[in-house]
Amino acid sequence: MTELSEYLDRMTTAGELFEALPDGSVRCFACAHRCLIRPGRRGICQVRFNREGQLRVPRGYVAALQVDPIEKKPFSHVFPGSDALTFGMLGCDFHCGYCQNWITSQAMRDPASDDSIYSVQPLSAEQMVHYAVRNRCRTIVSSYNEPLITSEWAVEIFKLAKAAGLNCAFVSNGNATPEALGYLRPYLSAYKVDLKSMQDKNYRKLGGVLQHVLDTIQAAHTMGLWVEVVTLVVPGFNDSPDELWEAARFLASVSPDIPWHVTAYHPDYKMDAPPTGSASLRQAAEIGQEAGLRFVYAGNLPGRVGTYEDTLCPKCGERLIERRGYVIQAYHLTAEGACPRCGTSIPGVWPKDPAEVRLSGPGYPMRVRL
Repeated sequence: MTELSEYLDRMTTAGELFEALPDGSVRCFACAHRCLIRPGRRGICQVRFNREGQLRVPRGYVAALQVDPIEKKPFSHVFPGSDALTFGMLGCDFHCGYCQNWITSQAMRDPASDDSIYSVQPLSAEQMVHYAVRNRCRTIVSSYNEPLITSEWAVEIFKLAKAAGLNCAFVSNGNATPEALGYLRPYLSAYKVDLKSMQDKNYRKLGGVLQHVLDTIQAAHTMGLWVEVVTLVVPGFNDSPDELWEAARFLASVSPDIPWHVTAYHPDYKMDAPPTGSASLRQAAEIGQEAGLRFVYAGNLPGRVGTYEDTLCPKCGERLIERRGYVIQAYHLTAEGACPRCGTSIPGVWPKDPAEVRLSGPGYPMRVRL
């Protein structure tokens, strides 16, 4: 074990998402791998492990913590213009070669990792909520690494956050189980899922199974969570029109109101592919609209994708929310979350008072006021 692993193993608690087996093994339910973990062994995520028949799970620290605009998650239909206190731990149940958060997500599995680059800060759930309130955040979000594998820690925070009047959200790869979703449902309001490909062979390369992610999107929507879906468009990996059509049709079959974000890939970590161009993003967004999705957004290329940064009324075409990157430039929804021109109700989690929406903000990311 590395020095980092030994340190993190001390910052754990008894897990809740598991089944104890007669031989001392445990079956973990945090993600769809459903790892069978024998005594002294670890799950695929490397941070959930079996100590003498008890599942130990991460608790009481962060490896990343900052105040972000909610649009960065990205959520386009959740309290626009507001801030989110976003936290992450270490570990992941996938091994994506293009991971933009590889420092937090791949730390426990990357043999090239240097322990010295990781900054782990002990923190209590009470402190987390205090920081969110102090920084005037509307939402607390579990992100950066895969939040499913640290669900117990997230729920500990979310219980206090809800009591303080805060919104709670997950930014996840969607490799969930019904048990994990049921465990999280009382505390979550919004769930962002990465739909990385519509080819199972691609998912296998990343360490997952396509059907598990499709099932999560369907289940989260059925449970009443506000769901937004992101597809990082990677040239040569998942950017063919046929595959984009398949993704868009699937989402429309679940609900045409699910916002679909098609975002630009840039080289980071290990995958060798060129950056995604604006023309490719526009094409993907057009496919989403033609497939019947009412809200399609193109991200990571601000100012280069036309109206695909904005929220438009699907009935009359009125521009309801104008964006440039993470900044809200204009907000025209009514207090009821409807189009002021034709009265069409726009689904989402909206502020009760449109005057609350901040139309510009400081540079991001912001350091948390401790």
